[in-house]
Amino acid sequence: MRIRRVVTTRAGGESRPPFDSFNLGDHVGDDPAAVAANRKRMAAELGLREERFAWMEQVHGRRATVVDGTETGPAEATDALVTARPGVALVVLVADCVPLLLGDPEAGVVAAVHAGRVGARVGVVPSALEAMRAAGAEPHRVEALLGPAICGQCYEVPREMADDVEAHLPGSVCHTRKGTPGLDLRAGLWRQLADAGVGKIGVDPRCTAEDDTLFSHRRQRPTGRIAGVTWIEE
Repeated sequence: MRIRRVVTTRAGGESRPPFDSFNLGDHVGDDPAAVAANRKRMAAELGLREERFAWMEQVHGRRATVVDGTETGPAEATDALVTARPGVALVVLVADCVPLLLGDPEAGVVAAVHAGRVGARVGVVPSALEAMRAAGAEPHRVEALLGPAICGQCYEVPREMADDVEAHLPGSVCHTRKGTPGLDLRAGLWRQLADAGVGKIGVDPRCTAEDDTLFSHRRQRPTGRIAGVTWIEE
């Protein structure tokens, strides 16, 4: 089976500043009509029906929810979506957090994961992998993409916070370009995925705080959200 993965940028949409212009988040204070137009355009560009997109109410937790495309509205209080249904597009929205897209092409199982500092710390990725395994996936067949996120050189945090995340997600702690304590969540998640036996791990190196083509909550707030989208082709 062929698995598709797409990451959007902030260009080409209907939203006005400070959400300009391809904001896909409906929870950030943007004009709902603009968000709806942007989502409609994304569906058209990807060649999918709008009703085939699965969204989630992201809460920085570890819950993973299995969907099949028959749901109405976003999955409540969840930070990972999993499906084995072809043509159902799973969406994760971010503006500094890590969008993680997972897929087992042999089993035909995909997942979209919202892996921010809190969710990564409490184990959202293991939850997603376990839900994928229950649907027939095997870690050694899973391909992962760690999408654009704030980089370790920009993500400054207090020393106590850095040490706490490192204790739960080893490999995350780093120093910023200023020499202060920082977090590189993609590095920690890469290690976690590798330790779980995930076969292929790719990283989009773009930093949301440095790249003006992406939304960044740290650089500008309020701001919009880019999307990571994955689906199994029908």
